[in-house]
This record gives sequence, structure tokens and C-alpha cells, in this order.
Amino acid sequence: MRTMWRRRGLVMAICAVAAAGCASRQPAPAVTPSVRPALAPIRSVVGKASWYGPGFNGRSTAAGEIYNQDDLTAASSIFPLGARAIVTDLASGRAVEVRINDRGPFRKGRKIDLSYGAARALGMIAPGTALVRMDLVATPAADPAGEPQYFVQAGSYTDRGNAEHIRARLAAYYPDVRLSELDTGGGRYYRVRMGGFATREQAQARAAQTVRLGLPVIIISE
Repeated sequence: MRTMWRRRGLVMAICAVAAAGCASRQPAPAVTPSVRPALAPIRSVVGKASWYGPGFNGRSTAAGEIYNQDDLTAASSIFPLGARAIVTDLASGRAVEVRINDRGPFRKGRKIDLSYGAARALGMIAPGTALVRMDLVATPAADPAGEPQYFVQAGSYTDRGNAEHIRARLAAYYPDVRLSELDTGGGRYYRVRMGGFATREQAQARAAQTVRLGLPVIIISE
């Protein structure tokens, strides 16, 4: 009897080992890798702005352009090169639209370096820095459909009355002036625009005339 139970135990042990061997040869279950969603571009951010100018004027920017301190441009590592952003001084409420054509700032705690012209439009030349909100307006298109049109923009204003005053002032000289409203989620802006122009050269000629009137201008392609 004991011999019979010993034989049964031996057979069961052999079967268990065989089963374990078969299980070890089973293919591992397929694991679906987790896919991280693409990060959406930052649309709005609050931070400290500074400005740069004379020491860099005439040098090449990260976008390959020649830096002109009087243009409405900025250096930032938050937004892509070629993007446009509205920068609003949270203390004064003054706003300016800039095009990102350089990288920086490289000092800790600062989010954007404005050109001299953009800083002058905000009234922050003397203090040197300001707490601002940066709202992304547009990013450069990788493959734009058709030929772009060019517009000359004479400022972005949080107050519609101020924008209307500039529009009327320019309308005395040009027939193509209009207001363009923009709601960024962080605030509503009124932009005074002229155009569109078929070529950048035509827009630059109008911009040069507008600068003589003491107005900040930016050339926009859409």
C-alpha cells in the first residue's frame, strides 16, 4: 500500500514539473506601451520681463535675423521662434504685441527679454523689469497654404477707446485701417491694422511711414 502511494506521489510530482516547464515556455502577454500625448503649446504665462538693446543691436538673432532694437520683437525660450505674443504689464495694463526672434533671457527668474522698442511701448525702460502676462497669439505655420498676406499693426490696446483713437488718426492718411479684436482668454485686445499687402516690401514701406508718426509697429504675415 505504501509502495502504491509512493508511486502516485512520484507521478504527481513529475506532472507538476512538466506543467511548470510548459508554463515557462508560454509566450509573455503582449504589453501595450503607454503613449504620452504631445504637449500642447503654452498659451499664457505670467512672469518677469526685462529688455535688451544697445549692446546687441545689429547682431544676429537665433532666428538668423539682424536684431533691431527698435522693432517689436523679443527673446524667449517659452514660445517657438516666429511666434507672436501679446505682453501685458500687469501693473499698468499697457500691452504690446511682439514677434519671438531670439532665445533668452538667460538670467534666472526672467521669462522674456523685450526689445528696446517693445519695452518703450510698455513704459518699462526706466524700471528695467516688469511683471507681465504673455499670451500666445500665433505660431509659425510649417507649410502655409498659398501666398501669405502682410499687415502693418500699430499697437495692441486693452482699451477700445485708445485703439479707436489710433485708428481714426491713421485713417486720416490711409483708407485700409481697421480694428481687429482678439480674445486670448486672459483678456481682450484691440489691434489697429493696415493692409493686407501682397509683399513684405510693401508692408515695410507703410511701416516706415507709420513709425514717423511715433507709433509702435509690427509686420504680421498671415
